[in-house]
Amino acid sequence: MADTSIEWTDATWNPVAGCTVLSPGCTNCYAMRMAARLDAMGMAKYRGLTRKSGRRAVWTGKIRLDRKALSIPPRWKKPRRIFVNSMSDLFHDAVPAEFVREVWSVMRSTPQHTYQILTKRPARMAKLTQSLKMLPNVWLGASVESADYLGRIDELRQVDAAVKFISFEPLLSSVAGADLSNIQWVIVGGESGPRSRPMLKEWVDEIEALCRDADAAFFFKQWGGVRKKVAGRTYRDQTFDEMPIGA
Repeated sequence: MADTSIEWTDATWNPVAGCTVLSPGCTNCYAMRMAARLDAMGMAKYRGLTRKSGRRAVWTGKIRLDRKALSIPPRWKKPRRIFVNSMSDLFHDAVPAEFVREVWSVMRSTPQHTYQILTKRPARMAKLTQSLKMLPNVWLGASVESADYLGRIDELRQVDAAVKFISFEPLLSSVAGADLSNIQWVIVGGESGPRSRPMLKEWVDEIEALCRDADAAFFFKQWGGVRKKVAGRTYRDQTFDEMPIGA
């Protein structure tokens, strides 16, 4: 577990490492670049999880379970918002259901923390969580990068969770047709880093309006770009750090 600069959370926890490119939002995934860097630094956890494709690192599809990491959250006594698996996807097909249950057990035993789990595979999330108790300290979300993947929102609605949230990051197109009913929180962000693709202001405007109509909290993370710090995260001359009611 480590402190993080991700604006909407306090720390990251990675009991799983490795993933698979699934859709266009994965193309410039920061986790692929980071995994390759950690592998080059000699970290065994990330060995062989990426390969070179041209000038970039891409996932090999290998998944590594880190059971030692399961002991970390109980040692952190101060309450934190924790992003679960910033370097993977807990609901990847290669992650055994039994391991998901082990992660659930850790989260249940540490109610002082709030866990935020984000997936591009909400259908599997819905399937596996049917047999797991809904925990008040666990938020479940889905990543949606364009209008082609709005179906993930419908799949997320099948999940029983204290908070359901959508991350429109990297936002690659208008999602004006999104149905945000029964979604409590929305994160919006542009792609950052090398070869980042642009995000248009009107796409953000559309999502902000949808949030107001659906009474969903609106969190604007960043404009992105190669120099994301320069682009900043101010939208309409202010910072939007809204969180779900009661969070």
